[in-house]
Amino acid sequence: MPEFGIVIHGGAGAILKEKMTPELEMGYRQGLLDSLTAGYRILEAGGSSLDAVEMAVRVMEDNPLFNAGRGAVFTHRGRNEMDAAIMDGRTLAAGAVAGVHNIKNPVSLARLVMEKTAHVLLTGEGAEEFARRQGMEPAPDNYFFTDRRWQQLQEAIAKENILPGGELSEGNPDGGNRCGTVGAAALDRHGHLAAATSTGGMSNSRYGRVGDSPIIGAGTYANDRTCAVSTTGHGEFFMRGVIAYDVSALMEYRGESLISAAEAAIHDRLTGLGGDGGLVAIDSRGNIALPFNTPGMYRGYYLSGGVPGTAIYNE
Repeated sequence: MPEFGIVIHGGAGAILKEKMTPELEMGYRQGLLDSLTAGYRILEAGGSSLDAVEMAVRVMEDNPLFNAGRGAVFTHRGRNEMDAAIMDGRTLAAGAVAGVHNIKNPVSLARLVMEKTAHVLLTGEGAEEFARRQGMEPAPDNYFFTDRRWQQLQEAIAKENILPGGELSEGNPDGGNRCGTVGAAALDRHGHLAAATSTGGMSNSRYGRVGDSPIIGAGTYANDRTCAVSTTGHGEFFMRGVIAYDVSALMEYRGESLISAAEAAIHDRLTGLGGDGGLVAIDSRGNIALPFNTPGMYRGYYLSGGVPGTAIYNE
């Protein structure tokens, strides 16, 4: 079995090869490889799984192709609201932030919440004040602006179905672009697990909507006794199904293997609820699972003694 390893995702959804240019596909694959390599180097040098998942996620937060950090989508008001979480499988300590603006690397702020406060989740202005007190330099609005994300917002607004009274109808308020999230799960040489997840949320979201990424047990979970999990997809369903924890619970209480538990969490529980998306997971023995029920999921793995692998489509 591998001594250590890391798995990552960069979002899941209607990712179709016929709609992908060779240049864009190359960009995504390189982005995944950059993230994997950054996390793997930490593990290879004997570093912690916490450091590895934080770094792997930071690399994707800095890449405007992914819906996190610099590439975050816009809310209906034209702002970037970001969420992130991190969890230590050794101690079950966790930290998370939700609805933050102008934070270059939300995953690092989540780790500060875990290590510097008695809390798990900070939101909005309070989280931003905490970031300032911790010396995190804010990033200006224009750092997060990309034409691609702005056009996605305009397209989503154009497709809205407004009911009498001004409320949105049931359906896809973002035009179907619900599944952009980045995340990582890792096992280090010391046998410890960690997971981290970061997202720009749902394009064209309203009313301070928060998805599953910063919710411990829904979008992020790690426990040295079982596994580390990061999810991506339609967050409301991951919250209802507590999908990340469900993988761990199936392993701990029913003795299922990681692959069996992860497949059940996505293809039985999530799909049964009507949700779409996927997850990446690694267990305490170095087994990995990357199931999803969408046409594609940006994903990758890098295990000790092996070579990095990336994939995008349902292949």
